[in-house]
Amino acid sequence: MKGRNSFYIVVITVVATLGGLLFGYDTAVISGADKSIQAFLIEGLGLNSLAHGATISSALIGCIIGGGISGLLASKLGRKKTLLLAALLFFVSALGSGNPEFLFFTKGEPTMGLLYMFNFYRVIGGIGVGLASAVSPMYIGEIAPADIRGRLVALNQFAIIFGMLVVYFVNWGIASGQSLEWINSIGWRRMFISEAIPAGLFGVLLFFVPETPRYLALKNQDDKALSILTKINGAEHAKLIFNDIKQSVEHHSGKLFSYGKLVIIIGILLSVFQQFVGINVALYYAPRIFESMGAAKDASLMQTVVMGLVNVVFTVVAILTVDKWGRKPLLMVGSIGMAVGMFAIGALSFMEVIGIGTLIFIIVYTASFMMSWGPICWVLISELFPNKIRGKAVAVAVAAQWAANYFISSTYPAMMEFSGGLTYSFYGLMSVLSFIFVWKLVPETKGKTLEEMEYLWKK
Repeated sequence: MKGRNSFYIVVITVVATLGGLLFGYDTAVISGADKSIQAFLIEGLGLNSLAHGATISSALIGCIIGGGISGLLASKLGRKKTLLLAALLFFVSALGSGNPEFLFFTKGEPTMGLLYMFNFYRVIGGIGVGLASAVSPMYIGEIAPADIRGRLVALNQFAIIFGMLVVYFVNWGIASGQSLEWINSIGWRRMFISEAIPAGLFGVLLFFVPETPRYLALKNQDDKALSILTKINGAEHAKLIFNDIKQSVEHHSGKLFSYGKLVIIIGILLSVFQQFVGINVALYYAPRIFESMGAAKDASLMQTVVMGLVNVVFTVVAILTVDKWGRKPLLMVGSIGMAVGMFAIGALSFMEVIGIGTLIFIIVYTASFMMSWGPICWVLISELFPNKIRGKAVAVAVAAQWAANYFISSTYPAMMEFSGGLTYSFYGLMSVLSFIFVWKLVPETKGKTLEEMEYLWKK
C-alpha cells in the first residue's frame, strides 16, 4: 500500500515476537532439566512423585497469574511497558532458577527452603509467560495494518514453536558429551541460565520500539498516536485510521460487558477449545506417548523431532494463508483434521495396534492444529475485542487458556490410566465441538480494522 513503511512494521513485529519466543523457551526449558531436578531436589529430599509433578508444572501457576493481571497492566502501564516487565521477569527467573541458592542457601545442598525458592523463580518466569502470551499478540495486532494483521500476529505462534525448538537444541548442546553427575550438578543450571540471553535481548530491543497508537489514543496522547500511525501507514491513511480510533474510544464506558456477554464468551471458548483439543498433551508428553505405543527411547525422541518440524512447517502454512482464506475456514478445516487424527489414534489404541499408523495420525492431528487453532486463536484474541475493552477482555481469555492448559495437562496421566482409547476419543469429540462453535458463533474478521470490530458487537 502506498506510503506504508513495511520495513518498520516488520522490525517492530520481530521485536514483539521475542515475547513469543521466550514463552516457548520458558515452557520447554524444563524438559531438559526435569530428570536432574528430580535427582537433586525431589529424590535428594526423599519426596514423592506428587512433589515432582508440582515442581515441574509450577510455572503454569505463574502463567495463570500473568494472564489474569495482563489486562490491568496493559491498560495502566501500556502494552510496551508490560512487555518490558515480562522481559525483566524472564531474566530474573532464568538466573534464579539456575542458581536458586543465591543469597540464602548453601550451593548443592538440597533443602525444603531451596525447593520452595526454585518453585518461586519458576512461578516468576510463568508470570512473564502469562504477560507475554497476552500482550505480545495484542501489541502486534494494535500496530499492524488490517490487511496483513493476521499473518503478523500468526508470526507470534511461529516464534513460540521456534523458541521450543531452540531450547531443545540448547539443552542437547549443554548435555552432549557430559557425565550424568555433571548434568545433575551443573548442566541443568546452565539450561535455565541460558534463557537470560534472549530475555536480556528482548528487554534492550523494547526500548527502541513505540507504544501502540491505540493505547496512546486511549490515554489522549493524540500527537504521539498520529505520529506512529503516520510512520506505519503514511500520512493519508494515518489520519483516517486515527479518526476511526478516536471515534471508537470516545463514546464508550470501557466496562468489560459493555458490548454484551457474547464477545467475552467467544474469547473464552476460543481459548478453552484451543487447549481441550489436547494439543499440549501431544507436545508435553510426545516422547512418552511414542514409548507407550512401543517405540524405543531413541526412536521416540526422533519422532518428537519429526513433530517439531511438522509444527514449524504448518505454522508457516497458517502465516501464508490467514489473510487470504480468512480465520473461520482455517479453524474449521483444522478442527476436522484434528478430529480425524484423534479418533483414529483412539481407535488404534482400543485395538492395541501400534506402529507407523499411529505416528501418521499424530502428525495429521498436529499439522491440523498448527495450521489453524495454534496461531489463529491468538490472531482472533488479539483482534476480536473493541479498543476500549481489549486489555481486560484479552486478560480474561488468556487466563482461561492457561487454566484450561493446566486442567488438560494434569488430568492426562489419570485419564490414560483409565483408558487410552477413551482419552484420545475425548480430544476428538472436543475437536468436533470446536468446529460447531466456530461455524455457529465466531465472526470472520479478515481485512477488518480493529475499529470495525465495534460494529460486530454493538448492542
